[in-house]
Amino acid sequence: MKAILLKCVPVLLAATLFLLTKEATRSDAAVGDDAPGELAKLSPTGDVWYDAKRHAVVVDGEVCLREGQLEMFACPKGTKEHESIVSLKCKAEEVHAALLRAGAIPGKPVSFDPDYKPAAGQIIDIYVLWQDEDGKKHQARAQEWIKDVKKDREMAYDWVFAGSGFWKDDETGKEHYKANGGDLVCVSNFPTATLDLPIQSTDANDELMFVAYKEHIPPRGTKVRVVFIPRAGADGKTK
Repeated sequence: MKAILLKCVPVLLAATLFLLTKEATRSDAAVGDDAPGELAKLSPTGDVWYDAKRHAVVVDGEVCLREGQLEMFACPKGTKEHESIVSLKCKAEEVHAALLRAGAIPGKPVSFDPDYKPAAGQIIDIYVLWQDEDGKKHQARAQEWIKDVKKDREMAYDWVFAGSGFWKDDETGKEHYKANGGDLVCVSNFPTATLDLPIQSTDANDELMFVAYKEHIPPRGTKVRVVFIPRAGADGKTK
């Protein structure tokens, strides 16, 4: 079954890439310039869509960093672009809600007290779609844009749907989603993360494990579409 699922992923992504870029191709525009047809828009302000046919979440954004140390793969626009490869036009809570609609099961964020316990939750596969300056379409797994410093190769770990959490403003009584501050798709462990790695990965500057894989990333400002797909079956769940 696992082999069958893995074989289906390129086919699914190819179909999704066509769906997401067909209107852009007609107008000779870059990926992200037009709303993807046949998808349900989930936010009145953010560029977040739901693909019911493929149980996928689609978010528009752009490349904001190509080299340097990382704490995130993706953050909401206007938050942590200095340590993220991609900034997305959405709030983190909108991605969380969209993943729930796609059937994803959140787990628990990382904890450090009294002992380290890794983030847990359903595995979320993440893909990036874009067009180059010649209009050629590309797609990549998000891991391909991240280099493991110690192993000198693409990051090999999957992200899990940790689910972040809420904090309450004592003065107003209003609750706020913690990851809206930037911790959307993390490569360093944060108890505020929506998606995190299920391995120990510190945010200490001298011990950061991951950097941007410059050779694999298109120029800054490139419009991208990020596709989040909850992994099906037993392999998609971590405890």
